[in-house]
Amino acid sequence: MLSRCISVDLGTFQREYWGRRPLLSTSTTLPRDFGDLLSASAVDELLSERGVRAPFIRMARNGSLLSRDEFLGPAGVGAEIGDQVDSAKALAQFADGASIVLQGLHRLWPPVIEFVRRLVDDLGHPVQANAYITPPGSQGFDSHHDVHDVFVLQVAGHKHWTVHEPVVTSPLPTDAWTGHRDAIARRVTETPVIDTDLAPGDALYLPRGWLHSARTTDETAIHLTIGVPALTRVDVVRAAVDRVAGAVTDLRTSLPVGIDPTDHDAIAAHATKALLAFADEIRDRADEWGSAVATDLSEVFASRTRPAAVRPLATLDAIAAAGSVRVRWRHGLIGSVVDDPVAGRVHVQLSDRAISFPDFCAPALRHLRSAESTDAASLPGLDTADATVVIRRLLREAVVVPAGV
Repeated sequence: MLSRCISVDLGTFQREYWGRRPLLSTSTTLPRDFGDLLSASAVDELLSERGVRAPFIRMARNGSLLSRDEFLGPAGVGAEIGDQVDSAKALAQFADGASIVLQGLHRLWPPVIEFVRRLVDDLGHPVQANAYITPPGSQGFDSHHDVHDVFVLQVAGHKHWTVHEPVVTSPLPTDAWTGHRDAIARRVTETPVIDTDLAPGDALYLPRGWLHSARTTDETAIHLTIGVPALTRVDVVRAAVDRVAGAVTDLRTSLPVGIDPTDHDAIAAHATKALLAFADEIRDRADEWGSAVATDLSEVFASRTRPAAVRPLATLDAIAAAGSVRVRWRHGLIGSVVDDPVAGRVHVQLSDRAISFPDFCAPALRHLRSAESTDAASLPGLDTADATVVIRRLLREAVVVPAGV
């Protein structure tokens, strides 16, 4: 899916653009179309028939968000919840120049759900998707930076994008653009790096921190913003601090009684001592801590992504037919097979739990983890009866799913 968003090969993108500088990919250099992901008729369906609720929809005019009661309301008997989109209200605001923002489409719209799931596989980072629908001659938001990388995919209409260099390089989630309004105002008076119209099929990659604004021409424009809140080296360091603090008693000791918090030199001396102790611990056991931090980062990744949804009714049918049904590991589910020779067990270790089996199931579990799909008759080391029990349990635990679903 990444190849749909860029006009260079993966190696070039990694070396020259990822986290470094923008990439404009026009449909003239690499013909493409994003209509399979979203369209004007799909937007109308979402607004009129899908019961979209806040916070999955926002509206904005001239850089300011509209209050919810200007486009939300209840939907009649049996659907009295008051935060559902009111299509008539949304139409009135849209006709008056307000932009529509459909948030979290990777949870709402099947084509985008699948696209995002595969893009996560390509990037190795969490991914989210929003859609921006802007009426003719309008601008949704002033020039600003995002704290995550974005791929802009122009779906319909034309939109003029202006991109300036950052005022903050690689900002963290806590470093929102609103804290840099004056610096941004000065920067946008300079010559932009990109100043162009995006046409349907064009794509624009922006690393976090790069300033951007967009406005429509004389037609309604729709684009998808694919956000990538990437794992960073700061995440590595934070995980390391938590790990070391939990294991090294000396780093958890209190500062002395009676210390003067206004005595800068005294506080600095204690801080230096603690930092040196931390650095020594990391340096002496870097490989060990690196392995532990890798486990922690896997859990962070799992908390920021979602595996493919299960289909409860189809899965229940598969459980009943576990002896013959083909299954596959649930797409996007982070887990590993871990031997426990002392206990004579093997565990399917997930981010939130471990599922235990007798150790003779290890080859079968590893086959399930790595195979594109399999069935009870194909699991190594088990007869069909035992293999059926294993598959039935993993189906019930939502670790594997029916291969055809």
